[in-house]
Amino acid sequence: MQLSWLDILMFVAFFGVVVGVSMYKSRKEETSEDFFLAGRGLVWPMIGLSLIAANISTEHFVGMAGQGAGIAGMAVASYEWMAAITLVFVALFFLPKFLKSGIYTIPEYLEYRYNATARAIMAFYTMLIYVGVTIAAVIYSGGLTLQTLFGDLHNPNHLLYGVLVIGSIAALYTIWGGLKAVAWADLFLGSALIIGGFITMILGFKAVGGVNSFFEFNADKLHMILPRDHSVLPWTALVIGLWIPNFYYWGLNQYITQRTLAAKTLQQGQTGIIFAAFLKLIIPFIIIFPGIMAYQLYGSQMTGESGTDAAYPLLIRNLVGPGFRAFIFAAISGAVISSLASMLNSASTIFTMDLFKRHWKKEASQKSLIWTGRISTAIFVVIGCIIAPRLGDPRFQGIFTYIQEFQGYISPGILAVFVFGMIFKKAPAAAGVTGLILTVPVYGFLQWQFGEIAFLNRMAITFGFILLVMFIMTLVNPLHHPKTMPVREGFDMKPAPLVKILGAAVIVSTIVLYIIFW
Repeated sequence: MQLSWLDILMFVAFFGVVVGVSMYKSRKEETSEDFFLAGRGLVWPMIGLSLIAANISTEHFVGMAGQGAGIAGMAVASYEWMAAITLVFVALFFLPKFLKSGIYTIPEYLEYRYNATARAIMAFYTMLIYVGVTIAAVIYSGGLTLQTLFGDLHNPNHLLYGVLVIGSIAALYTIWGGLKAVAWADLFLGSALIIGGFITMILGFKAVGGVNSFFEFNADKLHMILPRDHSVLPWTALVIGLWIPNFYYWGLNQYITQRTLAAKTLQQGQTGIIFAAFLKLIIPFIIIFPGIMAYQLYGSQMTGESGTDAAYPLLIRNLVGPGFRAFIFAAISGAVISSLASMLNSASTIFTMDLFKRHWKKEASQKSLIWTGRISTAIFVVIGCIIAPRLGDPRFQGIFTYIQEFQGYISPGILAVFVFGMIFKKAPAAAGVTGLILTVPVYGFLQWQFGEIAFLNRMAITFGFILLVMFIMTLVNPLHHPKTMPVREGFDMKPAPLVKILGAAVIVSTIVLYIIFW
């Protein structure tokens, strides 16, 4: 697909405004709190849109749309709709605890609840997954999208060019302004990707002959509940397994929670999360529907290493004409760039605050912390760009499965340790450390010996086993005096008005959608 000069000018102007505004707004970052947590001054619209922009990337436009076009169909929407319910619980139960303690990072919470070893282990796991899996995966999927839209799918150099473009743009404003730059960019990028998704969906409906034609032709793909022996999303995984990556991702994943930790007040943070929950309800319609449409129209073209991962880009390449082209291109490029920028900022935050400052230079100056964050961001994006081109290997079964499978090594243990520690106040530090250490070998053993079991079910088994071990250790050697968390002075902990009613509305809406697509 060739861009006209008008398309190019519109694209450059869009990103010129986005990058310019974000860098201008973050030009006075002087402390580590300014750089890593936007001065703890984010308000609810920025939090809500930034959560969505950080979450929706080409992992969705490539991976989730590809799963919808291929083996999972509409069932993959459970990641979005169950996330909406998860966000309600995060707003009501997780966020107040985190904001009250004034933490910079999620691993920091574990030091207060258990000990410094637990914090260091989680920080190490998180860094490993961010740099080796999520950052590399987002760069790869962004590069694949650019290759599909404007290059040759069989020329590996075109994938490499796309990888370098995506990595360079995201690194630019993230290195400059930290979280505040990311949040301001997300205001534009989050809005653009939702609008762009709706435009693509409408064009897809038109191409397949209308809404009725789409539903009739794809009736076998429009079911949320799949057989229990399904290789990717059996119904048993929805009942148990899917909650684990959801709660880990939305409640304990630094690159998502970082903008909620930067909330100006608890009220602003909770309102922003509920706003994001409502937006999650519409995501399957603008991502999975177009993926299914692409398979209906161009299934024969989805061959080679990328397979159904090319579904969404193919739809754009074939349907979007002059005028909308630059906007759709900007929206999808913005999706990957915003997610990548969020990951880079959060990875540098954990490296700087949990590893560098905690273990190597405890008396580091504010200027030193900011520059450590900037340098580590640059290093992480280089590593991601090196790994990314290798992720097209068919053995990874698509980029979406690649991300979820590898996160399965850490998410069950991290979630178990947090949940158990919040509920059982006398859980000893050894229980938390043991839970974090066990998650990798237990999940690895299940993958090795029982690889035929869906990864979500393997997560559930790992989660349950670790909870059992922690429960036994707590019975044998409980704390005599429960640990007390620090309390942040002067912070407004007044909850958001109507937050429980709005949260209930999200849950009811999700149930209705499940009934419609049963």
